[in-house]
Amino acid sequence: MNRTTLSLIAGATALAAVTGFASLNAPAASGDNTAKAVAQQPVERTSLLCPQPSTSEIAETAYTSFTPVTQGAVDSGKAELQAATQESADSTSGKKTGKKTVKPALKPAEPGKPATGDGSGSEPSALVGTAEGKFAPGWTVQETTAVAAGTGRGLLGTNCTAPDTDFWFPGVSTATGRTDYVHLTNPDDSAAVVDIELYGKDGTLKSAVGEGITVQPHASEPILLSTLASGQQSDLTAHVTVRSGRVGATVQALDDKIGGDWLAASTDPAGSLVMPGIPKDATAVRLVAFAPGDQDADLKIRLASPSGLITPAGNETLHVKAGMTAAADLGDVTRGEAGSLVVTSTGTSVPVVAALQVVRGKGGKQEMAFIPATGPVGARATVADNSSKGTTLALSAPGQTAQVKVTASAGSEGGTAATKTYTIKSGTTQDVDAPVPAGLKGTYALTVESVSGGPVYASRTLASAKEGVLGFTIQTLPDDRGTVAVPEADQDLSVLLKK
Repeated sequence: MNRTTLSLIAGATALAAVTGFASLNAPAASGDNTAKAVAQQPVERTSLLCPQPSTSEIAETAYTSFTPVTQGAVDSGKAELQAATQESADSTSGKKTGKKTVKPALKPAEPGKPATGDGSGSEPSALVGTAEGKFAPGWTVQETTAVAAGTGRGLLGTNCTAPDTDFWFPGVSTATGRTDYVHLTNPDDSAAVVDIELYGKDGTLKSAVGEGITVQPHASEPILLSTLASGQQSDLTAHVTVRSGRVGATVQALDDKIGGDWLAASTDPAGSLVMPGIPKDATAVRLVAFAPGDQDADLKIRLASPSGLITPAGNETLHVKAGMTAAADLGDVTRGEAGSLVVTSTGTSVPVVAALQVVRGKGGKQEMAFIPATGPVGARATVADNSSKGTTLALSAPGQTAQVKVTASAGSEGGTAATKTYTIKSGTTQDVDAPVPAGLKGTYALTVESVSGGPVYASRTLASAKEGVLGFTIQTLPDDRGTVAVPEADQDLSVLLKK
């Protein structure tokens, strides 16, 4: 063994001692030895972005931060929400009215216990959040705003979103009476460049205004959709793509007559989609779908009800032309029972995106919310800002029968966690009697975990009545991606001896 080899081994040994240097064992020449199995490890850093809640001076906003307890997470860490540099847009003209840098008084608590904060009027800005260590796995922040009067009045809620580079929003509108904004928030130290395309019933709406939108570092931009294209259309799909950097994107849809809410992005285009948790007393449900590829999609429409999958009379299918947006009025499709909409390509599987606009109430007491197509609960999903009254948890198993465990966290101001297990039969949706913390004070989080069986889809509805109007908002519960697959590694210095 020569001096150079000895020096390499000595150096590598020191490196391993200081930094935990490791490499995968190389397979033997015979092929008998293989790399060790992939393990699921808690993530160590999570970013979340919250849009500016409202431009209304009478808005009241509540924030709730929660991290579920995760086995294997480190003992240390921190989480913080900082105000973004907000260039606010006037609710009618879309003109910028100045920068805002006020942030809510919110300090995330220990995992397993919610932390709350609030803000009033138009002062709260968009927020840029980062959680590290024990706060990172499954971190969720809920933003809920009550607006008593005016355009978009009612209850508006959204889960703060992770930054990404591609977002689909079927269900936006530039029709008379609607004011829709795409809120873009940049968490990074360099500017992001974003394109926004709109697609209607005849295809792309031509516009150069939506190209090359710059979002400054740690800043947020609300983009009024009606400024991106001429004409007015009720059913549109917005596609947000990021040329450089990354952003969080969420749509705020405000209506003169039926209130307003946040529209979260649809899950990635797929041949089969689920929109869970249509309220049983919904008076109007509208499906909006878009086919982003070069093939038309013929969608079979079914409702997963408490008794099984049924086909809505008169709305058995929906034809969606390639590159175009299609819509279908489903009326009071749930007819007094819990339900989830399942759409599936017939014949050749064609990827689509979709969302539901849901209306409750009648006449001047109507209020709306949205349910975008979403992914399954997966290993675990969490939603915060629940109360002892006004919270409905919907669980749907459109395929195989499944069992899930639902945990109510401790309350933000007191109370003991509680857990229940539910079996959801194949093809059904249930509004379950979710657990509530014993001795609850304040609000709490609900965490849903898959136990066995097929995939489960879930959503949570918050409702509150004010001046005779039942305000409500719906958030879906996709997998929180609190863990990441990591190949198991061993220290193997023999790689340094190989030529």
